[in-house]
Amino acid sequence: MAEVEIGRVNDFFAQPVVAGIELTGKIKKGDTIHIKGHFTDLTFTASSIQIDRAEVEEAKPKDSIGIKVPDRVRRGDIAYKIIS
Repeated sequence: MAEVEIGRVNDFFAQPVVAGIELTGKIKKGDTIHIKGHFTDLTFTASSIQIDRAEVEEAKPKDSIGIKVPDRVRRGDIAYKIIS
């Protein structure tokens, strides 16, 4: 399986557990996402994507999104989309 970089984490919120990501690629609900950093290695399915607190089905480069994550992520972590 290949991975394509789609953005970088620029924020993290503990309640609810959400990562703020500045996109350089496309993402849509149902995509498998891998977030990797020095202390981070998470793979999960994108179940909730928001732009300005509004739920969206997909987002494109230059969008700033909030995405539900299963655990803590850190500023500077890189987000990838897994392509099977």
